[in-house]
Amino acid sequence: MAMRNPPHPGRILRRRIVPALGLSVTEFSKKLGMSRNAVSRILHEHAGISSDFAVRLEHGGIGEARHWLVMQANYDLCRAQSREQNHIPKFAAADHA
Repeated sequence: MAMRNPPHPGRILRRRIVPALGLSVTEFSKKLGMSRNAVSRILHEHAGISSDFAVRLEHGGIGEARHWLVMQANYDLCRAQSREQNHIPKFAAADHA
């Protein structure tokens, strides 16, 4: 069963992980080998976690890449399902999905 309102993985990184590591966003970005702007966009939920970012987290010892990507997919799916999409007519029976 999917979560009703799963958190953006950037929120978890921003609120729990980065502070627990005692790093600034700049330091965290450097350790990941990414620009501060790119990391900041993820941490502030303006961008999603990519496969590359997830692998960088895993290599840095911050969870498994697959876990971060599942969190991002759950977040994205919840947002998509909450948008009004009744302009799409049924064109296939449910048992063919």
